[in-house]
Amino acid sequence: MSSHPVDVVYTAVATAENGRDGRVASDDGKLDVVVNPPKEQGGSGAGTNPEQLFAAGYSACFQGALSVVARQEKKDVSGSRVTAHVGIGKTPAGGFGLTVEIVASIPNEDEATAKELVEKAHQVCPYSNATRGNIDVTLTVA
Repeated sequence: MSSHPVDVVYTAVATAENGRDGRVASDDGKLDVVVNPPKEQGGSGAGTNPEQLFAAGYSACFQGALSVVARQEKKDVSGSRVTAHVGIGKTPAGGFGLTVEIVASIPNEDEATAKELVEKAHQVCPYSNATRGNIDVTLTVA
């Protein structure tokens, strides 16, 4: 089954100026941030960076997918939290690549149920579908 949407209901638009050392803004003005490379990459670390923005989007999207799955399964994910750890590093081919660890805390379900919900959310989440086969994604239940 394809992960490509059949009926696009929303398109986000953002524009970057000066790449990783500049500014990123959405067309509606709701997002307007300075981006700088982190100190670990030789930058000032003064602003946010694309990896933090990706982690923010992925964690929010995954949390939404977790809620959808929980409603379908009649499980309780109230009070749950999803944290995305996004790493960047050099690839053997000489470019750069990303890694992701999704850490989910679901306090109102036992560990086995929580793991099952996280696995199902990983199949539903658009970020997971977009990265599948391209980025190593590890799922952890805390």
